[in-house]
Amino acid sequence: MAWIYQYFPTVNKPALRDAILQQLRQELTRQATAAETSRDEAISEESRAENKWDTHSQEAAYLAEGQAKLAGEIGTSIELYGTLPLPEFGADDPVAIGAVVEVESRTGAKSNRSTYFLGPRAGGLEISLAGRDILVLTPQSPLGRQLLGRRVGDVVASTGRGAPVSHRIVAIE
Repeated sequence: MAWIYQYFPTVNKPALRDAILQQLRQELTRQATAAETSRDEAISEESRAENKWDTHSQEAAYLAEGQAKLAGEIGTSIELYGTLPLPEFGADDPVAIGAVVEVESRTGAKSNRSTYFLGPRAGGLEISLAGRDILVLTPQSPLGRQLLGRRVGDVVASTGRGAPVSHRIVAIE
């Protein structure tokens, strides 16, 4: 089976970063609101324990703490993306943080194309930009770790739903 190389239009990286920041800011607002609501519930007079087995207030406090921690992590991600350099990559350059990577994935005879942005944090965010769906990967993710340092034409493998999947890098920008 031959791998097909074709031209893909370049991604506007500043617009991509802005879209990532917008999603992160929205999530920060949601998490901060949820943390505040949980905190209010934890200290509410109505949440006071009625007996020694009533842990509603304590559970709300744990939830508020977790949501506040998550909000802090999102804030750190916003800071990192706000100052993230967006280098241009050529066909001979290795994948690094800030790269947009076009990958053709193949499971048996079936293949499809995916676009990834290798970012410092916030893996799993999905961005739609100029008709392209882009998934944020981090170097800590299994696929991100394998792509790091690879070049156009390199193949990495993973397991998807129990079946082996080959990922060939077709473009780096």
